[in-house]
This record gives sequence, structure tokens and C-alpha cells, in this order.
Amino acid sequence: MPVAQMLAADVLSRQDPVLAEILLSELDRQSTTLQLIAAENFTSPAVLAALGSPLANKYAEGYPGSRFHGGCEIVDVAERIAADRAKALFGADHANVQSHSGSSAVLAAYAALLRPGDTVLAMGLPFGGHLTHGSPANFSGRWFDFVGYGVEAETGLIDYDQVRTLARTHRPKAVVCGSISYPRHIDYAAFREIAHEVGAYLIADAGHPIGLVAGRAAPSPVPYADVVCATTHKVLRGPRGGMILCKSELAERVDRAVFPFTQGGAQMNAIAAKAVAFGEAATPAFTAYAHQVVANAQVLADELGEEGLAITTGGTDTHLITADPVPLGVDGRTARGRLAAAGMVLDCCALPHGDARGLRLGTAALTTQGMGEAEMARIAVLIAGVLREDIDARSAREEVRELTGRFPPYPG
Repeated sequence: MPVAQMLAADVLSRQDPVLAEILLSELDRQSTTLQLIAAENFTSPAVLAALGSPLANKYAEGYPGSRFHGGCEIVDVAERIAADRAKALFGADHANVQSHSGSSAVLAAYAALLRPGDTVLAMGLPFGGHLTHGSPANFSGRWFDFVGYGVEAETGLIDYDQVRTLARTHRPKAVVCGSISYPRHIDYAAFREIAHEVGAYLIADAGHPIGLVAGRAAPSPVPYADVVCATTHKVLRGPRGGMILCKSELAERVDRAVFPFTQGGAQMNAIAAKAVAFGEAATPAFTAYAHQVVANAQVLADELGEEGLAITTGGTDTHLITADPVPLGVDGRTARGRLAAAGMVLDCCALPHGDARGLRLGTAALTTQGMGEAEMARIAVLIAGVLREDIDARSAREEVRELTGRFPPYPG
């Protein structure tokens, strides 16, 4: 059944036409604008079907074979399949697929390995660290003593010498590697060496690159990190949710940190959808997709640079790009607004130095739609033209509609 028909199913239209219209309107928005948010993607209809399945009805506190509710014999099978597929896909000893989000996966990792007041070394928020890497507004910044590392002023690359110096100085209980806006591959072996030197756990927050890891288009943190936290959406193209991969000796601690310490009943429909996504990610088609995501991002970064935007680190190894639009005469927030009016949806982000805000964009969703390098080059021209006001928003919006019409996220 086409996605539009699924959303407009008679039962919803009859019972709650207001919500049915909202769902269809969101499908229209996604289908007629360019989704350039680096953390978003389009799931397959099969993933959507699992999310809307009867598994949504089942309460299942605990783990397969040890639940606190009856009637879990079938959902136990679904969770075992999801965990087994995750372990096979990433070569991990253990997989916990219950985390509701990437943030809750990180919370559980900290709960498994740390105690309140422990020192943690992680990327500083101004350089691309996540809220769970020590923001004072987040549990992490309130419960732990975070020390932030940064990037080199000239290159925008992680300063591994600084990381080592800070580790030796502060002797953290854990070192976290990962970022929400770092466009280059992380040297997990270097982080492992630093963490080992000071007797710290290594936690990889791999929410962004994990889909590329699945598609063999990025290095894997699994052989190096004690615990890997990730999301199941973004490039991985599954449902919005989280997961944790770890070594076998930490499995019980991680599981107890998820349930009962930080979460209650698992969302069994989401876990089934994760299983579907893991199965899809194990195919040759997904491997080709992941490499195309990177190829598209590299073309888009190069073309945006040619158009005059300042590209952080001079390019990208991954699906995401961060750029400063100031050379085109516009700041980040204003740039985002202009592009939104033209039908191009993306985020602002912190730039490596100073208080300025730049643009963060990604190619995962566009690649799912079937777009390639030629489309990336044209999109770069559109972005720059709108920012320079050489192309008015209405004209750009019409071209975006034409482009998305040729590459619908859900054909039919």
C-alpha cells in the first residue's frame, strides 16, 4: 500500500479527519521540499509498517525470556531478531536495542560506567559536542564533571594532541568521541590509545556515522570502544530510536542501565522496525546507498565551496557538511530562513571558533530519494543563489518542486 494511502486510511479519516489531514500535510511537506537536515532520512514503507503494527499494543518490561508482563513470547522473538541483526551488522559482542533515542542510549552508557561526579572528557559543545556531552542544561552537565576538547584553529580537525594532554591532566573516568557536526572520520584507534593510557573507558557516540559504518562507508568504532551509542535513524534509515553496542563483559551492566535504571517498558513496535532496518542495512543495495551518500556530500561540499561558502575542514568524509555563509553576506540564522522560504530545509550549528552560527546540512535523505552528483551540483547553485539573492525564493521554490517531483521519497 502506498504511504499516502496508509496515512489516509479510511479509519483515521473517518474518526479524526483533523489529524488525518495533518499527517497528509506533513507527507506533502516532506515530498515537495529538500530535506537537507543531516539527522533526518526517509524510512522504507516496511519500517513504517512495523511502527504502525499491533506490537505497539504490547507492554514488555524486561528482556526476552525475563519479562514482567505475560504474553511476551512473540515480541521476545522480535527483540532477539533485532539484537542478533545488530550484532551481525556491526560485529558487536552485545546489542541492546531498547533505547528510546540516542540521548537515552548515552544516558544508559554513563549510568553503566560512571558515578555522579566522575570526570568525563568529550568534545566541547562549541566545537560540535552533543548536549549529552556536558551541556549545563542536560543531565550530563549536572551529574558529571565534563572537560571539553576542541579542534585545531587552522584546519577544524580534532586536536588529538590536546585530547591526550587533557586526558593526562584530568584523568577522566571516560573519554567520549563523537560529534553532531564533525564532517570527518574520527580516529578511533587514537582515542582508544589515549583512553587506555589514562585508564578510562572509551565511549563512542556514533549517532551520525553509524549508518555509514553499516554500509562500510566509514570506519567502525566497535573494535575500539568499550561502549558504542547510536541512533537508528539518520543514515541508518530506521525508526527514530537508539541502540547500544558493547563488549560482552559489559553486557549485563549496559542492560541494567537501560532497564530498569533509565527506562521502563520497551517500545516493541519500534524494536521491530529497528529489526527491519538492520535487515535492510545488511544488503548490497544499502552498501551502495551509503557510499552514494558520501559521494553526494563530497560533491555538494565542493560545489558550495566553489560558490563562495566557507566549508569547515575544507570538505567532508561523511554525510554531513558544515559551512559558514558569511562570505556571501549573510549570517547562519538568516541564511536558514531564506533557504526555508525557498523549500530547502536545514539546520544551524556552532562553527569551530567564535560565536558565529553556520549551516549544517546532509545528503542522506536526498540520496534515499535517488538523487546523485548532478542534483547535488544544482542544489549548491540554488543554495548560493538564494543566499546571494540572485535567485528569488519563489523561483527557487518552483525548481525545488520540480526536482522533488522527479525524485519522490515514496513513489506511487
